[in-house]
Amino acid sequence: MSQSVYKSRRWKRKREAILRRDKYMCQESKRYGKTEPATTVHHIYPLEFYPELAFVDWNLISLSDKQHNAMHDRVTHELTALGQAWQERVRSKFEKKNPPTF
Repeated sequence: MSQSVYKSRRWKRKREAILRRDKYMCQESKRYGKTEPATTVHHIYPLEFYPELAFVDWNLISLSDKQHNAMHDRVTHELTALGQAWQERVRSKFEKKNPPTF
């Protein structure tokens, strides 16, 4: 599923829009006052587990390759502490869309 999304025209347009929104700057580096060009658009809630969030703006951030690699293990795809921290930052938006069930 994820590979077909990344090859789609819709993803290419969305990716470009997110990079433009973030002024082609890495958002993680920006948090620390650094200016580093962004080359990747990252899904905060991973596409593999949340395909319904594939094109949702608040779930997408521009990152440098270095910072993108720091978000999740490239082999297992498990989120690192940094990737989990980004999920915490947007959790309120996620919960509005997906309220918890008890």
